[in-house]
Amino acid sequence: MTEPLRIALIGAGVMGRQHCQHLQDLDEARLCAVADPGPQAAAFAAECGVPYFADHRQMLAEARPQAAIVANPNNLHVSTALDCIAAGVPVLLEKPVGVHLDEVRELVAASAHAGVPVLVGHHRRHNPLIARARELVRSGSLGRLTTVTALWQLQKPDSYFDIPWRREPGAGMLLTNLIHDLDLLRHLCGEVSEVQAITSNGVRGFANEDSAAVLLRFANGALGTLTGSDAVAAPWSWELDSGENPVYPRQADQPCYLLAGTRGALSIPQLRRWHYAEPGAGWHQPLLQSLESFQPGEALRLQLQHFVKVARGEVAPLVDAVDAGNTLALIEAIREAAETGCACSPHVISAP
Repeated sequence: MTEPLRIALIGAGVMGRQHCQHLQDLDEARLCAVADPGPQAAAFAAECGVPYFADHRQMLAEARPQAAIVANPNNLHVSTALDCIAAGVPVLLEKPVGVHLDEVRELVAASAHAGVPVLVGHHRRHNPLIARARELVRSGSLGRLTTVTALWQLQKPDSYFDIPWRREPGAGMLLTNLIHDLDLLRHLCGEVSEVQAITSNGVRGFANEDSAAVLLRFANGALGTLTGSDAVAAPWSWELDSGENPVYPRQADQPCYLLAGTRGALSIPQLRRWHYAEPGAGWHQPLLQSLESFQPGEALRLQLQHFVKVARGEVAPLVDAVDAGNTLALIEAIREAAETGCACSPHVISAP
């Protein structure tokens, strides 16, 4: 039998610890070291029974992992991943892939030059529910995709903002939360060619947005909207509707994405599909409904299993740095559109 892949964790915060929980249940991989300069990290490493390092570079040199999960602060993602690539260590890099497109381009070039893969942690793409939704769109079941409605509306408690950086520029819901939804919209509906946007910090008055309204023009001609706020008592978001993470009370009957085409429509996460019985029918005929089936699975666990195969060279990353960089490019285009009041196009990243 193949020996379990030795994976190191860089960044022992909330997300890093979630990865470790799933690692404990995998036969094909095991945690081999923890690197994090924080005051709680040494105790966490001791709980896991693995060596602790304050400096990830020392860990790479001494523990010699076969792969690494990078889950440290956003502004350290690229520099840490570059250190791993230099050591020949494949990386599962938490989203966002970076904070600026220039550094992401550097990461893309380094990964290609060294032949060391980077899988970016847009884990929702690994959810079988999303895989089934994408299959339906790609199969033509909805006909020509025409309109897309996305909702991300919930209430973050006041205590969430007790951590100072969460009140600062760049830490708003665009980069922290809506990046997930935008990544899924790209994955399900295709690339976005143009955006318009309005943002507001009118509820809390912090240096980042608490509400946003975004118009999207997809390259395939579909038009979309994404309406988001983290300051409203509302049930419409992937977190609350999908049941993917049990820490959020589930609103099982509420949609967060509505995809409509010339032959049918689909609500997500319910995977409820609407269509007419006969071609050419219209609003005087009843719409038929069906629930599409899929085999449920934990997205983070499935992502880790995929990462093991990526690190061993068996498959290409489902979300590489180029792909994730183009989601970041979409975020930057939305920010530019909100600041200028003009329609903006993403600055697309290409593979070397």
